[in-house]
Amino acid sequence: MPHLVVLYTGNLEAETNMSALCRSAADAMLSVRDEHNLQVYPTGGVRVLALQAAHYAVADGQGDYAFVYLNLRMGRGRSAAVQRRVGESVLAAVKAHFEPVFARRYIGITLQIDEGQEVFDDKYGNIHPLFSKSP
Repeated sequence: MPHLVVLYTGNLEAETNMSALCRSAADAMLSVRDEHNLQVYPTGGVRVLALQAAHYAVADGQGDYAFVYLNLRMGRGRSAAVQRRVGESVLAAVKAHFEPVFARRYIGITLQIDEGQEVFDDKYGNIHPLFSKSP
């Protein structure tokens, strides 16, 4: 963890590079430091997924409106200040990515960060060891 899921209206598919958005958001998450100047998220734990919504309704339906919903889910234990820094960092990356789109069309963007008590949390994979090797 953390996992950022990006849901976006299908009318954005041809207008922007969603893979580039995923990379920018992941880099933003990796750049955040805590109160001790330590990286907040482990490199191997950062995941960003973008999913296109083929079917959607935005606002009154009278225009070709677009929408992007980002949900960042993270484990418990980070301070409110760190949570805010993460949100500001990710949102800045997202806004920069969509700046050219804002110049051409109406678009809404929402970023929500959730933290909670998991009822089941287990992990399986071999990515983390790639980033925890000593130099």
